[in-house]
Amino acid sequence: MAAPNPSVMQAVERLGYRVTIGDVAAQAGLNTNLAQQELLALASDAGGHLQVAESGEIAYQFPRNFRAVLRNKFFRLRLKDWWAKVWRVLFYLIRISFGIVLLLSIVLILVAIAAIVLALNASRGDNDRDSGYSGGGGFGFLPNLWVGPDLFWFFSPNPYGHHPQARGRRGEEKSMNFLESIFSFLFGDGNPNADLEARRWQTIGSVIRNNGGAIAAEQVAPYLNISAQNQADEAYILPVLSRFNGQPEVSPQGEIVYRFPELQSTASRWQPRAVAAYLRELPWKFSQATSGQKLMAIGLGSVNLIGALVLGSLLRNSVAIAQAGAFITFIQSIFVLLLAYGIAFLTIPLLRYFWIQWRNRKVADRNQKRQEWAIQLNQADPNLQQKLAYARQFAAETIVSRDDLAYTSEESLLEQEANRSAAIDAEWQRRLDQSGS
Repeated sequence: MAAPNPSVMQAVERLGYRVTIGDVAAQAGLNTNLAQQELLALASDAGGHLQVAESGEIAYQFPRNFRAVLRNKFFRLRLKDWWAKVWRVLFYLIRISFGIVLLLSIVLILVAIAAIVLALNASRGDNDRDSGYSGGGGFGFLPNLWVGPDLFWFFSPNPYGHHPQARGRRGEEKSMNFLESIFSFLFGDGNPNADLEARRWQTIGSVIRNNGGAIAAEQVAPYLNISAQNQADEAYILPVLSRFNGQPEVSPQGEIVYRFPELQSTASRWQPRAVAAYLRELPWKFSQATSGQKLMAIGLGSVNLIGALVLGSLLRNSVAIAQAGAFITFIQSIFVLLLAYGIAFLTIPLLRYFWIQWRNRKVADRNQKRQEWAIQLNQADPNLQQKLAYARQFAAETIVSRDDLAYTSEESLLEQEANRSAAIDAEWQRRLDQSGS
């Protein structure tokens, strides 16, 4: 038993729990056949009801607590809800783990360097000690790296908002702490256009509904990716026809417009919705971390890499390694990992930066082409205006009202027939009373 489609459930809730196939197809941007199948399945599983108008149009009525009904019925939904909560925690731990590994790597490298230097100093003998090359000299500056500002304030979700050294930067809002910013610096914050297809079809559905279920191809062109090959013969409209079950209509002048009968049926009067002039893809961002966090990440990454290179040169001294003990032996065994992490920490963001530049140029090109279609539509020439006028002849809206239902699964057939007879008798009595008076 398959779980209900989440986008269909959201559409039902947004539309007031009483919908038609066209309502859901337009709201969720679904293929009309798929919307019909999903609505039937949802009505069956959630205790919904069919309502058939005298015209034959069908509406679906759902209880407002249908999610609770489904949750009690489907173990898979309960498991999905539980996993969503667990995954949020796991993903947060994954995000901060990269920052923790970076800090741990730096600490291990610095401690290893200090241990090797101390071992080298001990092996030099009394002459080196007399020359001041032991204890607080030479590499004795290493412990001072931790003296000064409290680094733990970076772990706060909003360090610039309350740390004394952040004065003058309170206007810079932050949404992630320092450990999260390390992950963001390395891998970014995900695809900003992950919902692009959903936005595309929801907008196209609204455009069709706003125009009464009949459009010219140019009216949805600003929301599609159109190549020069399928621009001339309007082949770009085919996915729209397939998804929303549209059909072409040819004007006497040979112009083609498109009508979508199933989107002309609605459970309540359609209120035109504001839609964007064209579908705009968002540019990819390198990172949502603040400039201060990115500079800190670069600085720590540089310290990590330079420290690894210094450590590598010191590990070549077999005498120092022998005197330093088991800790340095362990560090030597994982040195390749420390060095690889240091190189990858700075290389991955650099490669990703150039990849983002290339990706954003493609995004800008697609946005520009869709914007040009929107401008062409707003500045329609006489031929396009004639085409739009012909499309408006097919605009219609069929409202499946509760007052003209021929059948509803909320009541038995006997109850519906009895109610219908009572309504007819009441109407005849009203007319008799009017004629008698």
